[in-house]
Formats: sequence, C-alpha cells, structure tokens
Amino acid sequence: MEPEKHYTIRSGWLRAAVLGANDGILSTASLVVGVAAASNTRSPIILAALAGLVAGSLSMSAGEYVSVSSQSDIESADLKREQTELNTKPKAELVELADLYKDRGLDSHLAMQVAIQLTKHNVLEAHARDELGINEFSQPKPLQAALASGGSFLSGGILPLLVSLFAPINHMIIWQYSFSMLFLALSGVIAAKAGGSSITKAIIRICFWGTIAMGITAIVGYIFGVKTA
Repeated sequence: MEPEKHYTIRSGWLRAAVLGANDGILSTASLVVGVAAASNTRSPIILAALAGLVAGSLSMSAGEYVSVSSQSDIESADLKREQTELNTKPKAELVELADLYKDRGLDSHLAMQVAIQLTKHNVLEAHARDELGINEFSQPKPLQAALASGGSFLSGGILPLLVSLFAPINHMIIWQYSFSMLFLALSGVIAAKAGGSSITKAIIRICFWGTIAMGITAIVGYIFGVKTA
C-alpha cells in the first residue's frame, strides 16, 4: 500500500507563499487600476506598479518575519515554562498528561500507561505536542516564511507590471482586471493543488474578493483623480 498524502506539513510555507502571490497580484493590479482611472498616460501607471511591487515585497517579507518570529518566541517561552514545571512537579505533570488522554477516550489505566511511556521517551516532546499543541510540523520558521512571502509577492506583482508596460493605455483598466482574474485563478489552482483542497472553491473565493478590491480602487481613482492630457 502506498502511504497517504498529507498536506499539513506544507501549511507554513504554503500560507506565506499563497498570501504573497495573491497580494502581489491584487495589490499591484489594484494600485494600477486606481492610477489608470485617474490618468490616461502610461508613465504614472508604470511608476505606481513598480513602486507598489518593491514596497509590497519588502513589506510582506518584513511583516511575515516579524509575525512568525513573534509566534516562535511565544512557543519558546511556553516550552521553557513547561520544562520548569516538569522539573519542579513531575508527578502533577504526569497526571495532567494522563488526564488529556482520558479526555480523548482512553480509560484511566491505559491513559496513565501511555503517559508514563511517552514521558520515558521524551517528556517535553509529549507535553509540547499533547498539552501545548506544538510539534515539528507546525514549528514556525521566520526566515523561510519571509523569503516565501516576499518572493511570491514579487512573482505575483510582476505580472500586473508587465500588463501596465504593454497593454493599450486606453483600456488599461479592462486589461488589468482581465489578466488579474486569470493570474488569481491560476494562483488559486496552484494553491489548491499544493494543499489538496477544492480548486473550484479557491478560484471563486480569490476572484470574488479580487473583483471587489479592484472595483473599489477604480471608483476611488475616478472620484479623486484628475485626468491628465
């Protein structure tokens, strides 16, 4: 029998990569749409796309690194506190671990046996996994998340930039919207396949919210923009 495929181990980098790519496409395209609604010349549109691409990529990387680092700090602090408790009151911690297994359906005797065996194997690992919900698969990796987020933002944001360079200026909004929906749909397909989830649901979700974001940005551009000759 072939081993079952599980996708939980991909959740850390996949979340950052999908968020970065979608944000790169959506924020850059929305920025271009807003500027295009206020201007009929190409230069400010390209400048807006380029500035949004660079700023967004750096912002996503920094934000993801800080966020995941904070999560890592919290988990490290929890593990230190748990180790202190294991050192000072091991019997109480053993009973606590057994109670967790009883709550999951084991009888009292078996729950205590399991707790004793896991404590002998690796007491901190057992408490981290079953009491704190910390395991090797969900362990935060700040640098990996930052690189995945920033790199995927660049890969997504460069697509609207290319459209702003080559699409007809008179129909820039239509071209940006059309290609952005295509890019977002492809992003949704890739994310769904990588994560083993519904492709249809992923496409509908991202295209729906993408349409709303670009529509609002275009309206703002029309209301507050001034067309240039």
